[in-house]
Amino acid sequence: MIDLRSDTVTQPCKAMREAMANAPVGDDVFGDDPTVNTLQQKAAELTGHEAALFAPSGTQSNLLALLAHCQRGDEYIVGQDAHTYKYEGGGAAVLGSIQPQPIEFATNGSIPLDIAKKKIKPNDHHFARTRLLSIENTVGGQALPMSYLDDARTFCNDTGLGLHLDGARVFNASVHHNMPVSAITSQMDSVSICLSKGLGTPLGSILCGPKNFIHEAHKWRKMLGGGMRQAGIVAAAGIFALDNNIERLIEDHHNAEFLTTELNEIDELTVTKQFTNMLFVEYQGSLSPSELADKLLEKGIKICAGEQMRFVLHKDVSKTDCQLVVEGFKAIFSE
Repeated sequence: MIDLRSDTVTQPCKAMREAMANAPVGDDVFGDDPTVNTLQQKAAELTGHEAALFAPSGTQSNLLALLAHCQRGDEYIVGQDAHTYKYEGGGAAVLGSIQPQPIEFATNGSIPLDIAKKKIKPNDHHFARTRLLSIENTVGGQALPMSYLDDARTFCNDTGLGLHLDGARVFNASVHHNMPVSAITSQMDSVSICLSKGLGTPLGSILCGPKNFIHEAHKWRKMLGGGMRQAGIVAAAGIFALDNNIERLIEDHHNAEFLTTELNEIDELTVTKQFTNMLFVEYQGSLSPSELADKLLEKGIKICAGEQMRFVLHKDVSKTDCQLVVEGFKAIFSE
């Protein structure tokens, strides 16, 4: 099956499974799991931070960051379509009483800092206290410009805001820019990295930041039920991914470019944009989007149906698979 729905659908390879099976473990709630500790240290060093914390999901990792940065009645500035605002269940508001201040993304995926500055609330008891700017990299596959990261850091220094990065796919950004990930992450006050997207692990995310910040996040992780016991079994997959699956992300980017070129040759399809490992495709044809998805499924291709579709490349989709996808579309439209 060729699955283009997301890069979360990957299967752990044989070597990753062996690393998981052979991982030394302990009780991580007591801090005794050596594999978890190794993963956390490795992630902190890679991102240029003092400490890190392993969490079961990216949603929880981002929530831990917001809860550690902000208090009840505080506010964070965030993109209107950002994952932390739109796709994580409103956790900051529901569980932390933290008010979001959403702003429309610019076309390059950034939060316009001139608009953000106008949204910072005065120091007055009528208003929530603006405490944090939360940015995302990549956004819809688009890597933020490196210059914007410098500007965001300066903006937060000048305004006294914290700076959090939802870096679920930040390694895609670093590969795109051909720079070490620390060039992106080290200037953030905190960064959340997803291990189960392009890096191909079964689950887990890492939150990185200063030691005192991670200590606070650790308390929230326990409260939210994120404390795990012999978690080294899954942390070992994260270590394997950080050692083996970062540089290969460029293959996904190349496959996305190839698929974009080939699909644009089909009359019923138009690729409207393509960034790193993602492409967005408009469909206009006689079949309904759901009928098209069903016919593709019969050919061993999974997509999310819609007039606008997102295809995500990952380690389990090869260039040969991409060619099969193109042939599958052509065969359906020629029926």
